[in-house]
Amino acid sequence: MTADEEFGSLEQVGDASVLHFRRRLAHPPQRVWAALTDDEHLAGWFPTTIEGERSPGAPLRFSFRQSEGEPFDGEMRVFEPPTVLELRWADDALRFELEPDGNGCLLSLVVTFPEHGKAARDAAGWHVCLEQLAYVVDEAGLPWEPPDRWRAVHAGYVARLGPEASEVGPPEAWERAHGPAEGAGQ
Repeated sequence: MTADEEFGSLEQVGDASVLHFRRRLAHPPQRVWAALTDDEHLAGWFPTTIEGERSPGAPLRFSFRQSEGEPFDGEMRVFEPPTVLELRWADDALRFELEPDGNGCLLSLVVTFPEHGKAARDAAGWHVCLEQLAYVVDEAGLPWEPPDRWRAVHAGYVARLGPEASEVGPPEAWERAHGPAEGAGQ
């Protein structure tokens, strides 16, 4: 995949905004599935903890590891190892799908959310999370700090998605911890 292909795409579906990401990972679905579902791996790439049973319909609780926001509730919607994981993450729906591809797999992430003005912010966030996921499955350290990487990627999404999709910036707690995000929410 080229760097340009790694950018997620955005579409409007009724009243919802939908981000689509696709990544090829050089590991089989079972290994990537572990990174998607095991707490020890999630800590390396997912923005919150996931508390709750890994089964369809189970209530979930999410907490930010660095207090970037208040804890919130969700639900496990689909849990089909090692191919589909879908959950409600507050008002957003996250759907991860894995399909074998040679010795590796293709990962698709679809994020559906009601507030279009946060599309650039969230697209940059999930973009960086997926980059971090690749490092987790490779068992490699990150070559950058996530807040710095988010800032760089966010500028690209603001340019790609436009001002209507860039009205909402990061939470105040994130900016207090990491510094202001230039151009976000303007």
